[in-house]
Amino acid sequence: MNVVFESTYYTLYQSSTKRRYYIDFGQKIVRMSLCELLSLRHKIMSISIEDHFDSDLNSHGFEVLMLCNKEHLFILNTLEILDLKNLIDNGFVAIGLSAKAEMLS
Repeated sequence: MNVVFESTYYTLYQSSTKRRYYIDFGQKIVRMSLCELLSLRHKIMSISIEDHFDSDLNSHGFEVLMLCNKEHLFILNTLEILDLKNLIDNGFVAIGLSAKAEMLS
């Protein structure tokens, strides 16, 4: 397996022989197809980080994330969500499926 991108908490791998991607969540490695990885990207990008700082919208500060047709369940805190967003953004850039986002100056 080739390392595509490594963040603080997670690592994204691509299989050199199969059309599979693997995300190491620390306690578990999840195998995904490209479609499942795209689905994860959509779920991660739809999480509102601003809600984590508003006690009325998200009093506990955690996010429940289900992956791969409810096969995997993760409960992530705000820092882990931010790190997973970073992994997904940079992983898709490294794979070549996305362009690097431009920063506003």
